Amino acid sequence: MARPRSEDKRNALLTAAAQVIAELGVSAPTARIAQLAGVAEGTLFTYFRTKDELLNELYLALKAELRDVMLPNYPKAESVKNRARHAWRKYLEWGVSNPDKRKAMTQLAVSDRIYERTRAEALEAFAEVDALLRESTAHGALRDHPPAFAAAIMGSLAETTMDFIAREPKRAERYSAAGFEAFWNAVARA
Repeated sequence: MARPRSEDKRNALLTAAAQVIAELGVSAPTARIAQLAGVAEGTLFTYFRTKDELLNELYLALKAELRDVMLPNYPKAESVKNRARHAWRKYLEWGVSNPDKRKAMTQLAVSDRIYERTRAEALEAFAEVDALLRESTAHGALRDHPPAFAAAIMGSLAETTMDFIAREPKRAERYSAAGFEAFWNAVARA
């Protein structure tokens, strides 16, 4: 009879995977992930049938965590710019506080090992932000960029901003404001 799976072990494996992938990339050995999680390598495959399944589940978990940080207290009734600024600040807070998770998510985002259905599921988690982009474009507040392109601009500028904040934490507010202004100028209609 198979042992019941533990949510704690599954979470430990995901946490370890984020750390190891941040360090070694998506080609990181599963043995190292299991070792860091404090389990046997075979145990990893009790929770995730394949390494690709582990990578896809990690991608979804990281996106869900980011969503859970960005969307509470989302100012739905405020201007487009204020809603975008809220999402920006929350994204930066999460990324600066979780450098390994941020780096792992960045590597997973460009990996061909993440399935299209996983990417689509992750996007659904941000449906509210996507709706903001589409609505704002339709009403002329934003340039007519595809939402994925606007999100990519935000992601790239946020990564740069987080790198500078990590190097010079005392200038965090300055970098955050400058990064947001660059993003806003790239997506908003003049």
